Amino acid sequence: MKNGSEGTASPGRDGENPVDHDAPAVARIPTEAHSVPLILLTVFAVIFILDWAQTVFIPLMLGVILSYALSPLVNQMARWHIPRAIGAASVLLLIVGGVGSLAYSLQDETVSMIQTLPDAAQKFRQTLRKEWGDSKGAIENVQKAAAQIEHAASETAVVPEPVPRGVTRVRIEEPKFNIRDYLWDGTIGALSFVSLAVMVLFLAYFLMLSGDTFRRKLVRLSGPTLSKKKITVQMLNEISTQIQHYLLVQALTSVIVGVATWLAFLWIGLENAAVWGVAAAVLNLVPYLGAIIVTVGSALVAFLQFGSAGMALTVGALSLIINSLEGYLLAPWLIGRAGRMNAVVVFAGILFWGWLWGAWGLLLGMPIMMGIKSVCDRVEEFKPVGEFMGD
Repeated sequence: MKNGSEGTASPGRDGENPVDHDAPAVARIPTEAHSVPLILLTVFAVIFILDWAQTVFIPLMLGVILSYALSPLVNQMARWHIPRAIGAASVLLLIVGGVGSLAYSLQDETVSMIQTLPDAAQKFRQTLRKEWGDSKGAIENVQKAAAQIEHAASETAVVPEPVPRGVTRVRIEEPKFNIRDYLWDGTIGALSFVSLAVMVLFLAYFLMLSGDTFRRKLVRLSGPTLSKKKITVQMLNEISTQIQHYLLVQALTSVIVGVATWLAFLWIGLENAAVWGVAAAVLNLVPYLGAIIVTVGSALVAFLQFGSAGMALTVGALSLIINSLEGYLLAPWLIGRAGRMNAVVVFAGILFWGWLWGAWGLLLGMPIMMGIKSVCDRVEEFKPVGEFMGD
């Protein structure tokens, strides 16, 4: 018989099975932990689909964002009793005409910049020789060391076995440079860009023509209860407001950055200042990376033009100051705290979308993340994600 100090099984009430009070407690995995693998698989599947069907999603996102940006104008024209079809077509034609006129007006400066590239490369080589002529002896020593290492490696290399009789040795030669292949690739790229632009314009036109049709459909599909419909309406309004506000601020700040860059480079005497102003305005749409490209590119061009490292640093510093004032003072003040996002999340998100969709991902990453944040802020289950993405 067991001692009283040992564990005993006490009978349960009403004939229930006996319960061993000294049995070790079994750790239960929370229900939420079981869904973690499913969430990860869903995320990986979404990333795979976005990568696999990027030729569909990129024009779709461009058309949606363009329609978000232009819908207020079309809605205002509709209040003036102008049909939506005429209003949407007029706005798109006005934008296409403005972009075409700007490109035509800068055609001569762009061609001049391209024609000076060979001379710039020659001047760059001469400047390097002039600036670093004192390091010629060190470079020669490095070259001699490399030649000795190569000679030693060739002496210890394994001699290839002789080719058996009756067997022909085959050597693969690299194809020669063919300018027609490059011209053909450039033509295909231009046609792809034109077809993409046409698809985006038509998609934006039909979205603006539909008005709030899709909004009403989403509200009806959200659920039968009034609370779900209300949350859906609030979420859609939040997405529309945040994206439109962001696009308006981006357009305004891009114009300011472009004009300021043009005037600063014109004042300092940099050639083709207008082209650099347009490039700064366009690349300002890409957070962080756009400013880096303009700063480094303008500094390199200044170095080639003036042949002085001091002028290159001056031009680069001017570009960096303009972009810093816009990025850290003007844009946050215009966007407001409600639309601001964590800087680390923004940078990591842009890197992710750039890796996924290339250059288009760099351009679309910020609006997509703002839409995701708006959804997460309104849906109860995703509020921690929205809080994590916020500033």
